[in-house]
Amino acid sequence: MMTLFLGGIGWGELLLIVLAILLLFGGKKLPELMRGMGKGVKEFKDAMNEPSDEKKEEKPEEK
Repeated sequence: MMTLFLGGIGWGELLLIVLAILLLFGGKKLPELMRGMGKGVKEFKDAMNEPSDEKKEEKPEEK
């Protein structure tokens, strides 16, 4: 059985988690929840790239 990136979680466990989330939040709230999570991931990636951009700008040009 193939495991995912989350340690030893396989497809069966992942399916169980998805079904539990679907039961808790319902089909109507799920797209809104995923959209919010996508925005959070995008902001996190932007924040992770921000310090490297500042370092490049602060480097003095060498001759």
